[in-house]
Amino acid sequence: MNRYSNVIGIDDAPFDKNRDERVLIVGAIYADTRLIGVLSTHVTPDGDDGTAAITAMIRRSRFTEQIQAVLLQGIAMAGFNVIDIHALHEKLAVPVLAVARHAPDMQAIRKILLSKVENGKHKWELIKKAGAMQPAGNVYVQRAGISPDDACTLIKRFAVNGHIPEPLRSAHLIAGGIAQGESHGRT
Repeated sequence: MNRYSNVIGIDDAPFDKNRDERVLIVGAIYADTRLIGVLSTHVTPDGDDGTAAITAMIRRSRFTEQIQAVLLQGIAMAGFNVIDIHALHEKLAVPVLAVARHAPDMQAIRKILLSKVENGKHKWELIKKAGAMQPAGNVYVQRAGISPDDACTLIKRFAVNGHIPEPLRSAHLIAGGIAQGESHGRT
């Protein structure tokens, strides 16, 4: 499992849904259990630019060759800016995991996407393409480019301070601290 010793956890910052501003995305890069770097970019709330923005953020960084896996805090950033985990996997040539503390209510998500979100049908197709959420350790994942067993091992390896892997926990804290002046809440 040493081939997954360097990973990036990516989460979005809290944002005001009533304001038309781009949303901060933070990536926390870990070598084993040590934070070695932080990346950031911005995406459009409920937009379609998340996959491209994350790809560009990683590719332009000095860490691009070191990153062996990408962990996303859920499959969507900035509301319903749905990440195409399979395209991200192909573009970066590393495994991608969308991680959730609990399995989401997929029918409720489908209903909202199809009735209230611009380009919702396409976003729902991306979520379906990512596959059903599967248990991995004490969380649920959608995965691209990694087996269920390796996904579970990867999650457990980096979940040293609870159920959420440290790279995601750190990205969440950093993003919240920058956006709101201090971090709070659970990942």
